Amino acid sequence: MTAFNDESGTGDALRRALGVNRRRFLSTCTAVGAGAIAAPVLGASPALAQDRGRGHDHDHGRGHVLVPPGKRGIILYTVRDATARDPLASDLPSGFREVFKQLARHGYRQVEFAGYGQHANAPGGANLGTVAGAKLLRSWLDDYGLRAQGNHGFIPPSWPLTSADVDTFKLNLEIANILGMDHMGTGGDPTGSAYPADWDVAADKWNALGRIARSEGIKLYTHNHDSAYGFLLDGGPLDAQGRPTRSSGIRKLEYFLKATDPKLVWLEMDIFWAHVAQYKFHTYTAHDGSTREKVFDPAGLVARNNKRYPLFHAKDGVVSTTNGMGYDMVPFGTGVIDYTTFFSRVGERNYHNPMVEDDNSPSATDPAQSLREAKISYDNLAALRARRR
Repeated sequence: MTAFNDESGTGDALRRALGVNRRRFLSTCTAVGAGAIAAPVLGASPALAQDRGRGHDHDHGRGHVLVPPGKRGIILYTVRDATARDPLASDLPSGFREVFKQLARHGYRQVEFAGYGQHANAPGGANLGTVAGAKLLRSWLDDYGLRAQGNHGFIPPSWPLTSADVDTFKLNLEIANILGMDHMGTGGDPTGSAYPADWDVAADKWNALGRIARSEGIKLYTHNHDSAYGFLLDGGPLDAQGRPTRSSGIRKLEYFLKATDPKLVWLEMDIFWAHVAQYKFHTYTAHDGSTREKVFDPAGLVARNNKRYPLFHAKDGVVSTTNGMGYDMVPFGTGVIDYTTFFSRVGERNYHNPMVEDDNSPSATDPAQSLREAKISYDNLAALRARRR
């Protein structure tokens, strides 16, 4: 079997850290060495099924709660069909106010916005992304015991920053403060490039934006998809445009973490997409032309940079060997990503803010599905307990 150049030091160390049994780890490594992965390294067994239960928020012989009640959140993108629903055409919860009410009934205590638009017939009208709209939203959040913890909103496209973009950015910070957010961010990666020079530019821009956000008392965060945890191209022969074609094994967002000021820039790990990255980006071509293996360890990266990751997207997946990603997205707690191990390893349970997400919850044929699955996801998030030793 090809030896691992892994991020925990040795293959056995990584296997133990990920909570994967030795037989599965060895079989996966063999598949990697053969040039194909039959299934993701992490999540072969649905560990949540063993830890799911109806217990309370204390031990009762089952280990402490991994996500405290006040930290259980959801990004509203998961129920975007409900906020966009016409209240005059449906008896189901429609618009922000009614959706907040239903989410609070489910047990959620935090929400992350994905913009401030809703159906025009809902209370407050279509656009609540104004100072007045934010005050209305805040009153509803307060009514139902919810806290806004972030937003996937406006990040200036300009660099250097234009005065118009700065004004819009500051307006979004004002709205965030009205809503009571500690954090404000975006749903996209800092750059889609594979080259350090472009990530250096992105770091300069985000440091500048983070400085503005800090002056308003807000922590600015960026969100990842799978490609951001792929490998940088930072050496080796140059292509026709003078760009490097090979890698040192450094991942893009790891580079970004070191290039940005920890007092100005934070990250929200999308745990699902991080595991897709683990599945997709496990080998790289080194500067000398050799092929090397380096398995991505999402929880390990967070544990090494814990205070840089105040928020998570907690979304689940079932194994897929046909879609090129390793997983198909499903409601939280119904898949195979081992969240018991992940949350146990990263710790800091009173610091991190996991936001449940399922991009596929809205249904064209079942209008009640997204809020129903939000309840399923909440129950499974609340049921997570640390394993007893």
